[in-house]
Amino acid sequence: MTGLTNPTARLSAIDDQLSRRPLALDPQGYFLIYLQPAEGLICAKHFSNVIDERGLACDPETGKPLPARGKLDRSAAAVFQGRTAKEVCVEIFERANPCPVSQLDHAAYLGRELVRAEIALVCGEPYCQD
Repeated sequence: MTGLTNPTARLSAIDDQLSRRPLALDPQGYFLIYLQPAEGLICAKHFSNVIDERGLACDPETGKPLPARGKLDRSAAAVFQGRTAKEVCVEIFERANPCPVSQLDHAAYLGRELVRAEIALVCGEPYCQD
């Protein structure tokens, strides 16, 4: 099968379209998710931010907008680790006080990404956060 008659291609097209929708950034901050395969861990670094009047995420210390791409030299507010997506979610949503997530769409995104990271870890594949 080719094109959109292939179920995988059809589902990918839906996800690609949804990835282009506008999103409101979480004022509590953002996460960088990565794997530590040798230790069998999924990691999620949490970084604080403030949202300015234009809806841009800014560094809370400088007030400057955070670039969407490229490397930043910032310290994480917290690092959450676990062997499964569920374990990391428990750390973030049930054990962290206060919870570093304030929006349901951000929570749903994290759940999806952590499951993707877990699948990559189990399969021995590289993981790249969406």
